[in-house]
Amino acid sequence: MDTADEIERLGNPAPLVRGLGWAILGALAALLVNNILILAFGLEGPMALLAGRMDGLIPAIVYVLFIGAAISYPLRSPDVALRWDARRIHGANMFLLRGFFFAILFIGIADITVAFMRVEKIFDLFLDRPTTLLFQRPDFVGLYIHFPLLILGFVLATFKRRALGFHWLALMIISAELLIVITRFVFSYQQAFMDDLVRYWYSALFLLASAYTLYEEGHVRVDIFYTNFSLRKKGLFNAFGTMLLGIPTAAVILMVGLDGKESIMNGPVLNFEVTQTGGLGLYVKYEMAAFLGIFAATMLIEFVSFFFEAVADARGEPGHREVSSEAAA
Repeated sequence: MDTADEIERLGNPAPLVRGLGWAILGALAALLVNNILILAFGLEGPMALLAGRMDGLIPAIVYVLFIGAAISYPLRSPDVALRWDARRIHGANMFLLRGFFFAILFIGIADITVAFMRVEKIFDLFLDRPTTLLFQRPDFVGLYIHFPLLILGFVLATFKRRALGFHWLALMIISAELLIVITRFVFSYQQAFMDDLVRYWYSALFLLASAYTLYEEGHVRVDIFYTNFSLRKKGLFNAFGTMLLGIPTAAVILMVGLDGKESIMNGPVLNFEVTQTGGLGLYVKYEMAAFLGIFAATMLIEFVSFFFEAVADARGEPGHREVSSEAAA
């Protein structure tokens, strides 16, 4: 079988399939942009137009522009192969995940350092009281510590193109667990921020690694007939499953989670929500709510790539990518 690097750019035209996939990506981009506009400027969603409220006009225009721009790409390049598009979409998605993984690694290390210094009152040794109080404010920590580290994560992801990043995160989770055991049972020292760090990295690992797991076909299948299908039949099965189950599930998570300022994703992020331990824990709970959105968005992007690959398999096109037995186990 051809490897991903050997896939030819041009192939059999598939305008409807490519148009549908790119339209979904355009709708995703419009949803995220509109969410920012609605939160920042108090606009309403495009459905407000049905009630005669003009606040929904700008979000509706955003959808038209983004979906139209997305559809124009396959119209301008009708002979681009499905596998070529799938490969490009997957590569862009992996860049996003690399950036988030590195940022989460950096933020976890920085926040536990700040939390330790805050709880043990180390800031008081070299900072004045007003400055010390700033580190007790979640919005200050989020804007001036977390956000720059988020940018740094994506800068590093630009140069570390071969490393996804979650291997380091998995190692740091194990190290954090080991540190908890040593400090608790050897030094009788335990703080809430130590458990918060493990939960923070665990949630990032399992939610954000899901898209890569889909790429490697590592998610659990309840397999009764699939193993014995031909490659073309597997492709047809995967294509319909992606459109009927995978993409709608990710879309519903995003639409519910981003439904207004008080939604389960927007609310915690806007308020820089912290755990009930308050100043004794990490200030990352708001990010854990955002992980749900990142999970759904990256899964939706990967589902489009998976859909293109599945249709290419169903059409018997060359370049099928074999998945290792370890990854699919």
